Amino acid sequence: MTIQSINPYNNKVIAEYQLHSPEAVEDILLKSEERFRQWRNTGFEHRASLMLKLAKVLKEESENYAKVISEEMGKPISQAIAEVEKCAWVCEYYAENAASQLADEEIETDADSSFIRYEPLGVVLAVMPWNYPFWQVFRFAAPALMAGNVGVLKHASNVFGSALKIEEAFRKAGFPEHCFTSLLVKSDAVASIIENSVVKAVTLTGSGPAGSAVAKIAGENIKKTVLELGGNNALIVLEDCDMDRTLETCMNARFQNTGQSCIAGKRLLVQDSIADEFVGKLVERVRALKSGDPGDRETYIGTLARQDLAEDLEKQVNDSLNAGAKLEIGGRREGAWYEPTVVSEVTSDMVMFQEETFGPALCVTGFTTIEEAIALSNDSKFGLGVSVFTRDVEKVVKMIPMFEEGAVFVNELVKSDPRLPFGGIKESGYGRELSANGIREFVNVKTVYIRK
Repeated sequence: MTIQSINPYNNKVIAEYQLHSPEAVEDILLKSEERFRQWRNTGFEHRASLMLKLAKVLKEESENYAKVISEEMGKPISQAIAEVEKCAWVCEYYAENAASQLADEEIETDADSSFIRYEPLGVVLAVMPWNYPFWQVFRFAAPALMAGNVGVLKHASNVFGSALKIEEAFRKAGFPEHCFTSLLVKSDAVASIIENSVVKAVTLTGSGPAGSAVAKIAGENIKKTVLELGGNNALIVLEDCDMDRTLETCMNARFQNTGQSCIAGKRLLVQDSIADEFVGKLVERVRALKSGDPGDRETYIGTLARQDLAEDLEKQVNDSLNAGAKLEIGGRREGAWYEPTVVSEVTSDMVMFQEETFGPALCVTGFTTIEEAIALSNDSKFGLGVSVFTRDVEKVVKMIPMFEEGAVFVNELVKSDPRLPFGGIKESGYGRELSANGIREFVNVKTVYIRK
C-alpha cells in the first residue's frame, strides 16, 4: 500500500511512499530491541560525540531539510530553517548535559550506601504531528537516545518525507542502524505497535482524542506515556505594558508557523482601558503580514497543512461571528490558505474562546482587573501556558500560583527551550519534555540500598 504526500500550497504530489507492512514493522521493532541491548551499554561520552555530529549535520543540511518541511506542510521557508537549527540546539544541549542529569544520586539513609540510578527503558515509540515535523521529533529523540534508549517514530502521514530525512540525519551522524527508525504506517497501526512487547514507552504530541486513545492502549499494557495535547493559551495584556514590545510579541505568539502551534497565544485578553488602542495597532500589523509562497524567504504566513484544517478554522471563526463577535480583519479562505484574522468582542462562551483554533486567527476579549483576566485565562479545558505583559513584574510574580498552567511567561511568548521543562496540565496532557525533567521521563529510577 502506498500514500501520497501533497504540497498544500499548490496541491502537487511531492512523493509517494510505500507503507511498511505488519511484517516489516515487526522486523524493525525486533531489530530496534536488539540495538537497544548494545546501545544501552555505550557511555555518555560516546553518545554525546554522535549527538554533536548530528547537530553539525542539521546545521549543514538546514536549508535542504527546511525545503522538505515547507513543501510538505506549508511552513514559510525561513521559519523552517529556524526549526531545523533549533533541533541542532537540543542535540547540543543533551550532549553537554545528559551525563550530569542522569548521574547517580547519593541519598543519605541508615544504609552504608544508598543511591539512585537512572537506567534506560528500551524501545520508545514517538507518535508525532505535522506542525513542527522536525522539532517535535528531536525534542523527544535527543534526550531519549542520550539516556540510552532507542526510538521508533510514527510520524503524521503528510510528513513522511520529514520522517525519512530525520532518520537520514541520524545515520549521517554515525548513529548505528535502528537507534532511530521511522515507521511509515497509518494511524490505525499505532495500537498494535503499542501493544507489541518490544515497545516499553510511548510519547505523543497531538490532539486530545489521539492522546486519550494512546493512553488507553498504553495503560492496558502497563506502559509509560508522556502526552502533549495542545493548548488555548491566553495573552494577558495589562494597561501598564510596553505597548510596542507587547504588540510585537503577541503577533509572533499568534501568527508564527501560520498559527499552527500548540503553544500559540490564541486568546488575547486586553485590559479595557487600552483595548481600543491596542487592537487598532494590532490590526495594522496584521494587515502588513506577507502571505504567499512558503518557499519565498519574505513570506510570513504560509498555507495551513491541509485544506480541511483551513475549513475547520473558517467554521470556528464564523460560528463566533454569528454569536455576536466582531470581525476586525481577515476571515477569507482560499483552499488551504486562511487570511490572518482578528476577531474582537469575543465572550467566554463562544467557540473561538473555548476551542483550540489551529491557524492564523486571534480572538480578543476585554477585562477590567487582573483577577478577572486570570479567571478568563483559567476558563479553559487546556492548561499549557500563559503570557502576561506588564511593567509591574513583581505583582504578577506574586499571582503566579493562581494560573492553572504548565508554564507562565512574563513579557514573553510561551516557547519551548531545551533548558526548561515543557508540558501542560488538564487536557493539555501530562509529563514533561526537555530539561532534566524530560530526559528522566523514560528511564528506570532505580533505588540501590547497601549494607556492608
